[in-house]
Amino acid sequence: MTIAYWCVLAAILLPYIWTGVAKFTSGFRPRDNHNPREYLDKLEGPAKRAHWAQLNTFESIPGFMAAVIIAHLAAAPQVAIDAIAVTYIGLRLLYGVLYITDKAAMRSLVWAGGVACIVALFVVSA
Repeated sequence: MTIAYWCVLAAILLPYIWTGVAKFTSGFRPRDNHNPREYLDKLEGPAKRAHWAQLNTFESIPGFMAAVIIAHLAAAPQVAIDAIAVTYIGLRLLYGVLYITDKAAMRSLVWAGGVACIVALFVVSA
């Protein structure tokens, strides 16, 4: 299995880091798990921002997964695929941190970098 494929697994798991931050920094209790979406909707501050980071990360995964698979199928250079995929994961981790800490301008730049990684995977496949 390639590094890029491992990055796909990392991307799939990444949103759960942010939901963990949202829940476990906000006083989440086992009884709150009966209505977790309602609980998350009522959060405020950094915990709410962690929830939003989770949602945005889920939204980003399909494009990244498709780009990695297409790059492999197109026989793009493996070193390039792996480097771009690792960069994407690093940017998405940084994105979550910037979202939680309310660094809006930097967060937007890092988000754009993540999108650029997805585009780059298609470019190296051409």
